Amino acid sequence: MQQPALANAIKNDQWISDEEGVLSDPTPLPIIPGFNILIRPVSIKSKTKGGILLPDSTVDDMAYLTTVGRVVAIGELAYKDKDKFPTGPWCEVGDYVCYGKHTGVKMIYKGIKLLLLFDDQIMLKVESPKDLDPTFNLSH
Repeated sequence: MQQPALANAIKNDQWISDEEGVLSDPTPLPIIPGFNILIRPVSIKSKTKGGILLPDSTVDDMAYLTTVGRVVAIGELAYKDKDKFPTGPWCEVGDYVCYGKHTGVKMIYKGIKLLLLFDDQIMLKVESPKDLDPTFNLSH
């Protein structure tokens, strides 16, 4: 089965403005409607904390395994469906979450690349993006 529409699409792991912290989040943020969640993707490191450059194959593997971003806004209806989310929200503003490689709508808002996802497209929440970084232990 071919998917020509996705063949040249930018994957979510390539949709990153900068390393987190270099540019602040845009203000004011757009109003997020309905069941949507606005995510700011987090970049995958190209070197360890100690300054060792990682091979491209390692960076590619990390990007493939860790499509992660920070929640910057949540729509007023997100996580309100009690049948889908009987225990309440899976994430809040400021949380780091993982999502699918082709999930969501990509946009540039005030020069910052963002993703708009539905509340049920969040796969998991992590304390820190470092938790998904296989080179994290190398830098300690």
